[in-house]
Amino acid sequence: MAKKSKGNRVQVIMECTEHKNSGKPGTSRYITVKNKKNTPERMELKKFNPILKKVTVHKEIK
Repeated sequence: MAKKSKGNRVQVIMECTEHKNSGKPGTSRYITVKNKKNTPERMELKKFNPILKKVTVHKEIK
C-alpha cells in the first residue's frame, strides 16, 4: 500500500545571504520543511554558517 502524502508540507533549501557577498568559496545551505498553506512567502531563519563561523540569515531559495 502506498504511503499518503503529507499534504501542504514541502522541503525547502535555505542559503546564506552573507556568504555570497563575502567572496569566500563554497556555500552554506540547510534543508528544512515548511507548511505551504501557513507560510506562502519565503522563509528567513538565522542559522550557523560553518565557513564564516558565525550565525547568519539564511533565505529560502527555489
